[in-house]
Amino acid sequence: MEFGGLYSCRNCLNPLALGDDLVSKNFKAKSGQAYMFIHAMNVVLGPKYDKQLLTGLHTIADIHCSKCGEAVGWKYVQAFDLKQRYKEGKFVLETLKMIEQY
Repeated sequence: MEFGGLYSCRNCLNPLALGDDLVSKNFKAKSGQAYMFIHAMNVVLGPKYDKQLLTGLHTIADIHCSKCGEAVGWKYVQAFDLKQRYKEGKFVLETLKMIEQY
């Protein structure tokens, strides 16, 4: 699956993810729609914690832009449901917190 482009922090334009690393556009966050990526760049991981999400209990870590500190999404660290294990190690970025550049 190839999407191209670059996803950057809406606040400071720091690059966060490559379109080629986009896995899914079907995620939900507090702010609305979110995208899942295989990799993210220029982000700082917060502490890990367990959270009950729509798809069950997960261990996640919030991610922040390394340039401006804006909270931009989260990283899946562990899924407790075997069917959700594909998410482990992937990053979810909130669409309201980023812009797509070509």
